Parts: sequence; C-alpha cells; structure tokens
Amino acid sequence: MNQLMFFLIAFIIVFIVVYRRNTGTNVYKYVVNQVGTLYNKYAPYSFKSVREKVQQLGQEYTIKQYTIQVAVFAGGAFILSYLYFYNLILSFVYMVLAVATIPYLAYLRCKRIYSEFIFEQIQVYTSNTIMEFATTQSFVKALEGVYESGVLEDPVKADVKMMIDLAYENGTIDESIKYMNDRYDYFVVRNMHQLFLQITNEGSRDSAKALENMSLDIDMLVENVYRDRMDRAQFHKKFVQFGILLYFMVMLVQFLLGVDSYIKLLDNVIVQILLHGIIIVNTYFLLNGEKYYNENVGAE
Repeated sequence: MNQLMFFLIAFIIVFIVVYRRNTGTNVYKYVVNQVGTLYNKYAPYSFKSVREKVQQLGQEYTIKQYTIQVAVFAGGAFILSYLYFYNLILSFVYMVLAVATIPYLAYLRCKRIYSEFIFEQIQVYTSNTIMEFATTQSFVKALEGVYESGVLEDPVKADVKMMIDLAYENGTIDESIKYMNDRYDYFVVRNMHQLFLQITNEGSRDSAKALENMSLDIDMLVENVYRDRMDRAQFHKKFVQFGILLYFMVMLVQFLLGVDSYIKLLDNVIVQILLHGIIIVNTYFLLNGEKYYNENVGAE
C-alpha cells in the first residue's frame, strides 16, 4: 500500500508541474484536441457523419465529461488491478488498456443515439406523409408537403427531397420507393410504401380506412419502442453494476484467505494466469453487453 500511495502522490506532483508549465492552456483540453485530430484523420467517414449529427443534437460528451471518464477508468483500473496483483507495472498496463476502451464506448454510444434519432425521424416521416396524403391524395404531393413543413432533419429530409426528384424524373413513384426502402430498412417504411404503391397503381375504394389503420400501427410501434428503451435502460444499469461487482470478488477471496496469504499465492504462475483470465472474461462480458445495448436499439 505504501508503494501505491507513493505512486499517487508522484502522479499528482507531475500533473501539477506540467499544468504550471502550460500557463494559459488547459492540459486535458490539449490532450483531447490531439486525440480528436487523430480521430478525424483515421475514423471511418460514415462514423464521422454520425458523430457530427450527435454533436448537432447536443448529446455528445463535453471535454470535461470525457476527462472525468478517462480519470474514472484510469483510476478504477489501476486500483482494481493493484488489488489483484499488487504490481505497479501490471497496474499501469491495465490502466492504459482501460482508457483505450473509451473511444470504442463512445463509438457505440454515438451509434445508439444516431439510430434512435433516425427512428424518430422515420416515425415523423411516415406519420406526416399519411396525413398529407389524406389531404392531397397524391404520394408526391404528400412528400412535398412533408418536406416543406420543416418537421424533418437531415439526412431523412435530404432523402425525401431525393424521392421527390426521382418521382418527377421517372414519372412514377417506383424508383422513389425503392430508394427510400434501401436507405431505411424498417418494416413500417416498407409497409407504408407498399400501401401507397398499391393505392397509386391500382386504386383503393377505402384508402382512408387503410391509411388510418397504418397510422394506428405506427403509433403502436412507437409506443412499444419507447417502452422497450426504458426497460433496456433499467436493465443496462443493473447489468453494469453487476459486472463491476464481479471485479471485486477478489476482495472476498482476500478477506477469506488474508492479504498475506493471498500475496503468497501470487507467486504461483497459474494463479496469476487465472486472475488475468477473470479480468479478461469479465471485461469481455461487460463490453459485449455494452455492444448489445447500444446496437440493438429495439427500433422494430
């Protein structure tokens, strides 16, 4: 424990010295800016656009929030790994590995927020198109009404404009519907487009009733999605708490054996391998759970 306290004090002293030498600049802001530069250089284009939209929505973490996250991950990993191995070098390694997972977690989080935003836009698109069609009795005119109403945001708004252009260019709505179906593979989109295609090409004696039923289906879908999001958020919170608790099972072992006896066990290579395995498996368990939570947004 004396070694651990010495390291923490030394780290604080080094941080203060670096901070004082960089008068007028913020150390953590400088680090974050450098990471951001690397990100902009090497991140996939598709994810860049996703992150830009998340920033526009005001849901991207601030520099302060990322700094706190780095501090929590680094500190937590260092202390936890030290309690496992009582080895400063291994603790440094685990600290670096823990911080290295932050960009991946940010990637998953941004994808989830973007997916939820797209689904909300699709719900607005389908609901308003049905209402506009009930008035205009024309799919293209309905699209124009939705586009000009200002209820949509990019990229869905730009795609609706593309649908309108394709309809006028080809003289039919077939290419427009195919374009939107390929862009947004939702059952609600395909079902609505199929209904409009049938009404436009074949006619319908009771299109108002069919559109009303479609609108009710959309409302029911949206209600189920939001209920699912709340349930998943509650489960995710419990899942993370349980995963973190598993890391601290080593404390129970030390309590039962005694710290001195536990440290003697660390001389055994097999014991150390088992401890590394526990950390790796539990970390994989947590990261896989995060991936599932953020990617399976329950849109349909």
